[in-house]
Amino acid sequence: MIEDKVRWNKKYALYPMPGDAASLLTTHLRDANVGQALDIACGTGRNSVYLAEHGFVVDAVDISDSALSQIPLSDKIRTIEADLDEYEITKESYDLVINCNYLDRAMFPAIKDGLKDGGVLIFETFVEAEGEGFHQPSNPDFLLRSEELKEAFEEFDIIKYEEHMTQNLRGEKVNVASLVARKRLSGHKGAL
Repeated sequence: MIEDKVRWNKKYALYPMPGDAASLLTTHLRDANVGQALDIACGTGRNSVYLAEHGFVVDAVDISDSALSQIPLSDKIRTIEADLDEYEITKESYDLVINCNYLDRAMFPAIKDGLKDGGVLIFETFVEAEGEGFHQPSNPDFLLRSEELKEAFEEFDIIKYEEHMTQNLRGEKVNVASLVARKRLSGHKGAL
């Protein structure tokens, strides 16, 4: 945990982080009921702040105390410094879970369990890219395989899924998977 914290604190000090909320969130916020939200690997809180401004009470979780200290004080945002390898998501607590630019497959079951019935998941992170010129995380564990994210949440009602090329903060070409999905009501087999 200490090594990860030091690495992420250094990263937040060296590289500029976006101030605007993720476009996937701003476009699909209307799909979620306003209530309790969880922002996984929230960084400097761009998505947490946006959610709070739109009425959500947010648990903003990150390992970097440096990043968390940059989140403006708000009675609607609770910052939680935690190693996500050890963090436990409270079951059936969230109307919305957002996960941007972070991948830990071991968290998938906890994310599913953490959403209330009818809760919405907004998830966007890097996916393997074919061809030259793509920047990819150095650790392949941090890359999704094509269609993997959709398959991991196949029991949800998929509102949107796509894989597309975009640019990271340094202007490098990256491939990402974007998922917006609703947890089905208990016992409900079909689409909502």
